Formats: sequence, structure tokens, C-alpha cells
Amino acid sequence: MRRFDEGRNAEDLRRRIRPFLMRRLKSDVMAELPEKMETTLYANMEAEQRKVYSAVLLQKQASVQSLLERQGLKGSRGEVLAAMTELRQICCDPRLVLDTYTGESAKLELLMEVLPPILENGHRVLLFSQFTRMLALMQPRLNAMNISTMYLDGDTPVKERLALTQRFNEGEGQLFLISLKAGGTGLNLTGADTVIHYDPWWNPTTEEQAIDRAHRVGQEKKVQVIRLVTLNSIEEQVVLLGARKKKLFDKLVTAGEVMPEKLKTEDILALFRS
Repeated sequence: MRRFDEGRNAEDLRRRIRPFLMRRLKSDVMAELPEKMETTLYANMEAEQRKVYSAVLLQKQASVQSLLERQGLKGSRGEVLAAMTELRQICCDPRLVLDTYTGESAKLELLMEVLPPILENGHRVLLFSQFTRMLALMQPRLNAMNISTMYLDGDTPVKERLALTQRFNEGEGQLFLISLKAGGTGLNLTGADTVIHYDPWWNPTTEEQAIDRAHRVGQEKKVQVIRLVTLNSIEEQVVLLGARKKKLFDKLVTAGEVMPEKLKTEDILALFRS
């Protein structure tokens, strides 16, 4: 990647690696798989949430710019990631950052609006979030709506993971709440035909691996994928960055599951635009 200018000399690189590389898309080798439909829904922050987000964004813009100037990206990676995470958490629900917050979360309200009709129509859902605390915040609202849920995260023992998977595929539960890291691989959940990504991340391969828990051999129904994105926020920038990375991935015909992971300084600064 370094020698070929991060993909800008892609044709020459493709020519050199073609004798050593074979890539097969899932659609090529598993033609029997049902269709996968993808939709993005946008949540618009109300005044109180927007006030919290704007205040934190202003603070992080200044601190990240200063860190990058003083320490460079390599020396400030941890602090930059923490700043990104805090803004993303506010998009999910400000209570992840501020315990005293009593206002609404636009995205949580959007989820509670779209989820009941999906379940009422007989669909069963996998809901992924990177934040286990966000999944916990959803639970009281889901209980109040009498939505039957199951839950899995990184602390769930292997034997229990397998048991939960089997129970769900046999028809127990309407909604499976799963942390993105724990649910990215190793689970067969074809009992679901709808996948909701509550919070986007810049590496689209991670999301695709989660979607593949349902869209895989054994699935007999069309699979609907819904991504929830907060308007005018870091999440929109994350989605754009992910799209650029995926384009580069496809352009280079990269083998396997690994995406280019080196973010540049300009990539980072773009995430903190207001």
C-alpha cells in the first residue's frame, strides 16, 4: 500500500498481484442466498441533545487540532479515539456521557418508532451496537413495549452463546441485542431476517461481518439491513470515511477480511467538522 500510494496507482498494483490473488464475492459462490436490502434512516437531534453535542464538539475540535500539531497522529491516537468515541456516544444517547442528562435521544426515539411495525409484521431482528451500555439503556423501553429480547456481549461465555443462538433460531425472542465486537463472527443467526446497526463505524467490513450472522447459508428470507445515523454529526463523517475505505478496498481487490486501517490526519480532522 505504501509503495503504490494508498491505491492511487491501483491498476499497476492489480497487475502485479493478479497471479497470486483470487477473490470470490459471496454473491458469486452462494447464488442461492436471498436478496439483501439496505436502508439508512436519519435521526435529527432535538435542541437539548444538539446543545450537548455542539458544546463537546467545540471542545474536541480545539483539543484534537492541538494534539495533532504537538504529537502527530501516531503520538495522539489514544486521545483522538477517545474524543471520537465521546461524540459518537452523544449521538447514540447523551446519557452514555452525562449521567445527569434528562432529555431525549433522537436516535433512540427513532428506533422505538421503527421497531414495533417491523416486529408486528412477523420479522425477527438482530440489533448491533458497539456500546454495551447503550444496549442496557434500551432495555427498559423495550420491556415497557413488551418486546421479547435476548442479549449477548463479549462477557457471554462460549457455551451460553451457542445456547442463546440455538434458542433464538428455534423461535425464542423477537429481538436479539448484540455488541458489535462479540457478534461479528462465529454466530449463525438465520432465525432473524432484519439487522439494525444502531451506530456506524468507519470500517464497513466490521458491519458486513455482523450482517452475515443473518445473511448466510440457511437463510430463506430476504434480509433487511437498517442503519441509523444522526444528522449533522460525526456519524455522517464516519459513514463517508467508511465509504471511501470500502471504495479503496474494492479498487485494489484486497483478499480476505482485512480493510486498510491507517487513518490520515486529514481523515481525523474531517470527523470533527461541525
